[in-house]
Amino acid sequence: MKAKSETSRKTAVAGALSPEYALLGLLREKPDHGYELHQRLAADLGQVWRVSQSQVYNILSRLEAQGFVTATVKKQANLPDRRLLRLTAAGRRRFDAWFQAPASSSVKAIRVEFTTRLYFAQRLHPEAVSTLIEAQAAEVRAAIERLQAAREGYAPDQVFSRLSVEFRLRQLHSVLGWLAECRAQFD
Repeated sequence: MKAKSETSRKTAVAGALSPEYALLGLLREKPDHGYELHQRLAADLGQVWRVSQSQVYNILSRLEAQGFVTATVKKQANLPDRRLLRLTAAGRRRFDAWFQAPASSSVKAIRVEFTTRLYFAQRLHPEAVSTLIEAQAAEVRAAIERLQAAREGYAPDQVFSRLSVEFRLRQLHSVLGWLAECRAQFD
């Protein structure tokens, strides 16, 4: 039973690390075409998300099939039709739910998911930036406490478990320093 809930949690985290939320956020700002969405994603979040144009189109097609995005087709003379994509009410709710949920304390989730949330907080809700950073710092501090307690529970002969926990602790302490830099950037 425990393994199943752990698997579900990992699936939820992996889902939160999908570029679909970045695309939903860009569409929350304004309707746009797939090509322009890819360009905006590459220009503004290119160091966070490395997504090909075909991946963007595939994600947008899936989001449209799921009812999170709708498209209006515009005919063009001597050119392919253009699809103007808009966020639906369901898409807005999906983005907003993701935006309000805290990122996990894994370094990858912070680098990808939290940075993406911070980007949209600064653009859509600048008043929420400090709260977002503080909530993430609190999550990291709680993870540090859990790891420190776990480290104390390892026997001296569990060298690799202790080394692994120590590595994660050092990463999270580094993340706290980076979050302080984020706070200073937006104060």
